Amino acid sequence: MSDTPMTDTPRRGLTPIRIAQLLLLVAAVVLYVASRLTWVEVESFDELGPPKTIALTGSTWSTALVPVALLLGAAVVATLAVRGWPLRVLALLLAVVSAALGYLAISQWVVPDVALRATELAEVQLITLVGSERHYAGAVLTLCAAVATLVAAALLMRAAAREGATQGRYTTPGARRAALREQTQTPADAASPVQTSEPMSERTMWDALDEGQDPTDGDTGPEPGPSSEGR
Repeated sequence: MSDTPMTDTPRRGLTPIRIAQLLLLVAAVVLYVASRLTWVEVESFDELGPPKTIALTGSTWSTALVPVALLLGAAVVATLAVRGWPLRVLALLLAVVSAALGYLAISQWVVPDVALRATELAEVQLITLVGSERHYAGAVLTLCAAVATLVAAALLMRAAAREGATQGRYTTPGARRAALREQTQTPADAASPVQTSEPMSERTMWDALDEGQDPTDGDTGPEPGPSSEGR
């Protein structure tokens, strides 16, 4: 028998992490693209010149897009270093970021009027405002990034839970051999010559056979011989 089944499971457990890394990287790129697109256009006319049209990009309309894109890129690197409960904390943080991105994208649709905020960002007087127009391409990309981030958070949480279950079920070959030696040793009882040993598990018996040992032959030590006194 070999130890291959013991190492295959941790390797399979890394697959969700790799998928999550890819999703986070895609989400970061998508957010950067969304920050470069036009979200709102403002048209103004001050009677001193021709009408002007000012385009507000995603980075202007929402200054959080670029920082969040950088945060997702940093999360890709963080998933290479953290495991266990820190990985769960990272997954929860990404879930919160996903909710914030979803709110930002949906608000582009549900906000009744963007003119007031657009004039403030474009530094245009309200009395010179002729009209405003919202664009939805950046919001759609932001919503896609939110979904990708949420899926990545779920995969990271699943990977952390699977890793905890794997650590509880499997041990390294060295640890199993150490446990085997402890179980095959029979400590002497100071009050009685009768020696006892703990029962061996099926796993450790197979490990002993792999090592070329007889699991039923405990190291009981030399038995005391007959006394030479009086001979």
